[in-house]
Amino acid sequence: MKSLVGSRTADNLAKAFAGESQARNRYTYYANIARKEGHMHIAAIFEETADNERAHAKVFFNLLTEGLGKAHIKVDAEYPIGVGNTLQNLEYAAEGEKEEWGTAYPEFAKIAKEEGYPEVEFAFNHIIEVEKAHEQRYLDLMNALREGRLYKREEKQYWKCRNCGYIHEGDEAPKVCPACKHPQGYFEIMYDTKA
Repeated sequence: MKSLVGSRTADNLAKAFAGESQARNRYTYYANIARKEGHMHIAAIFEETADNERAHAKVFFNLLTEGLGKAHIKVDAEYPIGVGNTLQNLEYAAEGEKEEWGTAYPEFAKIAKEEGYPEVEFAFNHIIEVEKAHEQRYLDLMNALREGRLYKREEKQYWKCRNCGYIHEGDEAPKVCPACKHPQGYFEIMYDTKA
């Protein structure tokens, strides 16, 4: 890759690296709150997404170091902050993901293309797709939690206890796992019976 020195692409990679790093930490905090509220499945989703954000940060960091070598960079950007209960945190997370895939990263990809950095454009365009999926997953979980559908469905499902692996078939997860006595928040849908 050609040098990034003096490019807007270097600034955008730095913003993206910082943003992904911060998102990772926010999602780790949100996971702890979800766990305290008894939503183990949502906590696991936040942690998995935090790991995804770490991987994205590494992509941007590697592109920066490849194009700049050892350097000090100034990051001038805005990043979301906010913490609440699990329902609020799902909403905050969805908003952050939408900002990345809907506004920031398409603009960053466009600038990278204009400045002649196809590798950077490629990275942003592919990470956009992941961020779209993150937003949708957060919205789906938020709506299910808000509407009381997180642990109850209209049709039979296979519900798996995240603690012991017990599998229950029914339209609702057990209030308490009959095998290990962990609460309903440990259950997640294993797979749809329609599959």
